[in-house]
Amino acid sequence: MYQFTSAQLAHILPNNKHIDEWKAALDEILPKYEINTKLRVAAFLAQCSHESGQFTVLKENLNYRAETLVKVFPKYFPTLAVANQYAKKPEKIANKVYGGRMGNGPEATGEGFKFCGRGLIQLTGKENYTKMAKDLNVDVDHLCEYLCSMEGALESACWFWKTRDINALADKKDNLAITKKINGGTNGLAERNANYALALKHLP
Repeated sequence: MYQFTSAQLAHILPNNKHIDEWKAALDEILPKYEINTKLRVAAFLAQCSHESGQFTVLKENLNYRAETLVKVFPKYFPTLAVANQYAKKPEKIANKVYGGRMGNGPEATGEGFKFCGRGLIQLTGKENYTKMAKDLNVDVDHLCEYLCSMEGALESACWFWKTRDINALADKKDNLAITKKINGGTNGLAERNANYALALKHLP
C-alpha cells in the first residue's frame, strides 16, 4: 500500500473541505485497484481532480438553460423552441440526451436520468452501470445509491481506471493518453497536467 498523508492530499486538493474523509476512502479503495505507486496515485488524483472539481462534484449537473442546451447538445436541441421545453429540467434533459444509447432504453423509460453521470469520473449509461454492478456483485439499484457516496464515487473512478488499464499508462507517465482514455479527447489537458505536476510535487 502506497502511503501519503492528509496534509499532502490537502495540497493537491486545496479547495476540498473534506480531506480526512477522502483520505480514509482513498486508503481503503485505491489498493483494491492496484493504484499503489506514486506515479499511479499522482495520475489518478490529477485526473479525478479535474473531472470532479477537486473531488467536490459527485453527480452530473444537468440543470441547463435553453441557450446552453442548444450550444452543448445541438443534435438533441437544434432550436431554442425545442430547448425551452426542457430547460432547467434535469430529468427530462437526461432522458432526452441519454435515451436510446449506452444501453439505456428510449427517452420515455427514464433510464437516461437513472443512469446519468455519477462518480469522480462520471460513470454514465446502463451498460456501464450493469458491468460495474456485476463486478462488485451488487444490483444496479444499489449501485446508483452507492455512487452518490464518497466511497462509491471513488470506487467507480477506480473501476473505470482498472477496466481501461490506465495503470499501465500511469507507469509510463503518459498523461496525454490517460486524458484521451477518460475524456475521449484532450479537453482540460492543461489543467490535468498542472494537477499532475502538483501531485508529483507533494506526494512522497
